[in-house]
Amino acid sequence: MYQLLNTINEPSELRRLKPSQLERLADELRAFILDSVSRTGGHLSSNLGTVELTIALHYVFNTPDDRIVWDVGHQAYPHKILTGRREAMSTLRQLGGLSGFPCRSESAYDTFGTAHSSTSISAALGMARASQLKGEERFAIAVIGDGAMTAGMAFEAMNNAGIYDDVPLIVILNDNEMSISPPVGALNRYLARLISGRFYATAKKGIEQLLSGAPPVLEFLRRMEGHAKGMVAPATLFEEFGFNYIGPIDGHDLDSLIPTLRNLKELKGPQFLHVITKKGQGYSLAEADPVLYHGPGKFNPAEGIKSAAAARKTYTQVFGEWLCDIAEQDQRVVGITPAMREGSGLIEFEQRFPERYYDVGIAEQHAVTFAGGLAVEGLKPVVAIYSTFLQRAYDQLIHDIALQNLPVLFAIDRAGLVGADGATHAGTYDIAFLRCLPNMTVMAASDENECRQMLYTALQQPGPSAVRYPRGVGPGVTIEKQMSALPLGKGEMRRTSSQPAGQRIAILAFGAMVTPSLAAANILDASVANMRFIKPLDDALVQQLAQSHDALVTVEEGCVMGGAGSACIESLLAAGIQRPVLQLGLPDDFIAQGDPARLLANCGLDSAGIVQAIRQRFATHTTQNLGASTPELVI
Repeated sequence: MYQLLNTINEPSELRRLKPSQLERLADELRAFILDSVSRTGGHLSSNLGTVELTIALHYVFNTPDDRIVWDVGHQAYPHKILTGRREAMSTLRQLGGLSGFPCRSESAYDTFGTAHSSTSISAALGMARASQLKGEERFAIAVIGDGAMTAGMAFEAMNNAGIYDDVPLIVILNDNEMSISPPVGALNRYLARLISGRFYATAKKGIEQLLSGAPPVLEFLRRMEGHAKGMVAPATLFEEFGFNYIGPIDGHDLDSLIPTLRNLKELKGPQFLHVITKKGQGYSLAEADPVLYHGPGKFNPAEGIKSAAAARKTYTQVFGEWLCDIAEQDQRVVGITPAMREGSGLIEFEQRFPERYYDVGIAEQHAVTFAGGLAVEGLKPVVAIYSTFLQRAYDQLIHDIALQNLPVLFAIDRAGLVGADGATHAGTYDIAFLRCLPNMTVMAASDENECRQMLYTALQQPGPSAVRYPRGVGPGVTIEKQMSALPLGKGEMRRTSSQPAGQRIAILAFGAMVTPSLAAANILDASVANMRFIKPLDDALVQQLAQSHDALVTVEEGCVMGGAGSACIESLLAAGIQRPVLQLGLPDDFIAQGDPARLLANCGLDSAGIVQAIRQRFATHTTQNLGASTPELVI
């Protein structure tokens, strides 16, 4: 089935193929991706759309000496397959397997680690300038999607790149939202090849030199050229940045891609190639619904993705329903997302309240400051954002929101480990970077109903607030329709130890760690507090537990350094209370992809790990081995 593809273990073997063989290779590669992703889960639509582009890039350029940077990288599966990782695709996004994104430690062909959008042009420009400084001749190619072009960072990089008229940088805009309209046909292919060819570039330069003594005429010709190219392509914007614009061309047409890329190699200075591709290309179901097939789990390609009713609601669904309910009650509520409508659960909100729904594109910094502007005028903005993406707007969070004490609610999805997406998408640091900000209220939901009530509580605050919740489903508690505010800065006791003095352990659990902490406490006969608030911390509860117990354990699904456990220790120190404290959380490391439950277990954050850590830490502290007489936890 993959007779030609199976002969390609590195791009040098691809470059030995005849041009007439490349279409067949594309067919085999596309079939392999569909079969592979259907078995492992992963990004599908975007990868089906970049098959021909990937082949053309590795066919024309001398990779890995020529550097290719894949923006976001969720479209780089064809690249992985053609660069020696075909057989390892069965391990994609699994513990110990291939990353779902480009990873420098994985392959020399992955020249820059990506997963957050809009970084490719900056990185490729750095590589191109470095090659010039070292006296090395190589190209740096940034492949960026039209969605990623909505971020300011991409334009900052282009603005910088345009001043270097000899930099060996090529930016390829992979435009997969436009349909291939009639202008993008044989005529446009001819124009693209003509404009990218040596004759056009040489003639253009010669005319400029000839007319250098007549600036008004030269400026007139420049304007005429811009308008002529603008009839078939949006050239003006990119050329104002100093790029030579070519396109748009059909990104599935190898007969157009390969000659155009070869021509670009002959030109000097920053080049911008606009290609049109189609998400889900070659698989009709994905073509019809590229969003559904963007990042599916395992499925049967012959049948497609079958919808199944979930037994429990995800936290994302809980948030989406809450936002619709509160918007129904309060006309001042608006929802904001940086291009994550589906992922953040805002589909129904957009449908029901379109005038109060704002998708600002992949522009997290703008999203936060835009929310601040809305808040200044008396509205109640709710920013739905992943923890890992909020990192990109930290300056705005400090300067534009917290410093001005504006009432903006941050609904922080994907807090904690996220599983298959790995370190780039894990919400590891939000507790630490949020709790240090003045005026900020920070809450962590232990179950679905508490999440709903926390969101309501946060919306009532006069200043900025954040509610963090994990990816996936909760423990399955009943969700109360009625919304009521929680007492600000107050936790609750969920279990009280019956151990005698000298053996009392109190577990201070935050957010999703309440459930495994309760399971561990049942084995150890320990007390458990659902702390609820990271800031303001329930100092009274922390100090009371320290005075009535012999040791404390803090448990959080976030980094230990500077996290919620650190806040508890600071509280004890401020009160002059000395007690042994064990801090459990995510280690000082980047956690790779894998099954979420397995990853938590590896970090010691499942119930068995909590039991083991407490016994190891406090076995000599207490008069007997904690819980030794009770049955072991069955996993």
